Amino acid sequence: MRHYLIIFISCLVLNLSGCENTDIQLATGAGIDAIKAITLTDEAVAELSRKSSEYLDSQHTVAPETNKFAQRLSTLTGDLYGEDDFTFKYKVYLDNQVNAFAMADGTIRVYSGLMDMLDNGELHFVIGHEMGHVVRQHTRKRLRLAYGAKAVRKGIASQNSAAGNIAGSQIGGVVEMLIGAQFSQLEEKVADDYGLTFLKKKGYPPEKAVSALKKLATLGGNHSFLSSHPDPEARAKRIELQIQGKALSIEDARQGFIDKILARLEKWFPAIFASFSQVLSSAINKPLQA
Repeated sequence: MRHYLIIFISCLVLNLSGCENTDIQLATGAGIDAIKAITLTDEAVAELSRKSSEYLDSQHTVAPETNKFAQRLSTLTGDLYGEDDFTFKYKVYLDNQVNAFAMADGTIRVYSGLMDMLDNGELHFVIGHEMGHVVRQHTRKRLRLAYGAKAVRKGIASQNSAAGNIAGSQIGGVVEMLIGAQFSQLEEKVADDYGLTFLKKKGYPPEKAVSALKKLATLGGNHSFLSSHPDPEARAKRIELQIQGKALSIEDARQGFIDKILARLEKWFPAIFASFSQVLSSAINKPLQA
């Protein structure tokens, strides 16, 4: 599939460069960007995340260390926090919006409007949720998609037309796509499970996850935060069932399914089970990625 996509992008670039009013260098660059988007290294992801964070920081008022919001967040998390081989870097935007986001390199930004809305336990859940998107690679996938979309926009911008000029002027386009893109339902559930675990680890009652989501539900479906973190009511009900022991986390459900497969394999095909048990064990322990 990757090879077909690269061929398609290359053909698109060649077609663009054959037009009379096309900037050939820019059109070729679109093809290079699209190929890079498919094969982003960890270093490239970290660099793009850093640049995106710097751009967003420049567009907002970042709370200084002496500010009450910065001090509160620092008390809860510290400026740097290590978890699951990631180092998370937190800052507060002095903005009344109810919002928060994470970048693939562990950058997390929390808006003061969200902090005003939630108590410490509820805030821990939301922060843990954002951390979950990072650890489970959801933010990395979004970065790859946004970078690929940038390549498409760059190809359009290579056309010497009014539409091309508008597209080329959108320097914050990648960042807008990163912040505005909606996570899948599975990604939301996985991140919620991570946030719930983080909440418990910090010593807060799990019910704080439910109350946080119910508060967010009052914002209404058209709110910007809910455009990328949808349906908090349904998510709250799911977590309530987990707390009551009536539902499983995504990880536990996956583990249970694999255990059933292994039990049947061991019963029906003992020789095959013995031969491949090590491979199956490795697959079980592989971190879940949505």
